[in-house]
Amino acid sequence: MRAAPLILALLNLPLTLASTSAEDLLPGAIAAFPGETVVLKAHAVGQQIYQCKAAADGKLAWALLEPIASLMVDGKLVGRHFKGPTWELGDSSAVVGKAIGDAPGQKAGDIAWLKLEVVSRSGSGKLSDVTAVQRINTLGGVLEDSCDRPGATRGMPYAADYVFLRKS
Repeated sequence: MRAAPLILALLNLPLTLASTSAEDLLPGAIAAFPGETVVLKAHAVGQQIYQCKAAADGKLAWALLEPIASLMVDGKLVGRHFKGPTWELGDSSAVVGKAIGDAPGQKAGDIAWLKLEVVSRSGSGKLSDVTAVQRINTLGGVLEDSCDRPGATRGMPYAADYVFLRKS
């Protein structure tokens, strides 16, 4: 499937967050801790950008370089997701996370579900008291082809729901 039609399909997906909350049963590795409450739920559509580089065994392989995605709430653009990993809203608040747990995506080709601990924040907006981020309901994003040119980059379309949590 070409990237452009897949991106259009991802944009037209129904937002699945209505039935998902921090209290719902998620895999233990990414579940909300007791006392964590939802600050914001956003749907992301974009690409996972990979770079061809030497792996630990010396063979060339694709490695994640960065995500590039738009964050939407109720169909409206509210922010962006990019290298760090960083989430930034239009109110200039932003958080940077570090993965602390993961679970497999629902199908082959879907990137993993994650729980990330916020390691830094900026701004005084909606994300200012966020302490963790969950990435759930992923679709696409995995790149499994071989690479043969060091430094080459390639993007894979993906969609995900991000749940921003804070400690109560």
